[in-house]
Amino acid sequence: MKESVYKNYDEARGLGVSPSSGYELMHQPDFPVLRVGSSMVVPKEKYIQWMEEHTGGVI
Repeated sequence: MKESVYKNYDEARGLGVSPSSGYELMHQPDFPVLRVGSSMVVPKEKYIQWMEEHTGGVI
């Protein structure tokens, strides 16, 4: 399995999402999140694809 380069909230901010907004997004029914034990992981490629679909391709 490919290891993600984003390990925590600080690194994820590089994607333009605050921790509170990220938390809200991860609880949306159609948001691509994987639950690993008690952790929630968002694959970067799936996040980018989701953003493109929900912004009309403009990110």
